[in-house]
Amino acid sequence: MVMIYMYCFLLVSGVLVSTALILWKTLMVITGTESPMVVVVSGSMEPGFKRGDILFLHMTEKPVRAGEIVVFKIDDRPVPIVHRVIKVHERKDTKEVFFLTKGDNNKMNDIALYAPGQDWLEQRHIMGRAVGVLRYIGWMTIILTEQPIVKYAIIGAVGLMVIIVSKD
Repeated sequence: MVMIYMYCFLLVSGVLVSTALILWKTLMVITGTESPMVVVVSGSMEPGFKRGDILFLHMTEKPVRAGEIVVFKIDDRPVPIVHRVIKVHERKDTKEVFFLTKGDNNKMNDIALYAPGQDWLEQRHIMGRAVGVLRYIGWMTIILTEQPIVKYAIIGAVGLMVIIVSKD
């Protein structure tokens, strides 16, 4: 009987993980971005976006313009940043487009956040435009990231439930 519970648990877990991956990949194709959703982890965009908000992203061929809120990823930095484009610079000779960003709640632009020697973002840094928000739903992600003890407690509770169920 214990083995049946274990197999059922593993089967349900596998189905849930597979379904989540299929949904994520489908969203990637629909939105045109490698990360269709991101969690706001700082207060730099308040009052518009608060810590714990989930942003939905979309990326199209349409050029990014000043005033748009984008999510960008700096080389060698693990966490993407959500800020507003405050200036767009286009080189006439090469048609390359560069962006300068700033958090709405920050006093200074983001040059200090960019890689050393980098004064502008390039198109390759932009992951997507913010097109929607779910308020406060991302707090679980923040808690699990900032308080690893919570993650271990959840894993321990699940393990304890498996042990208790397997004894019956």
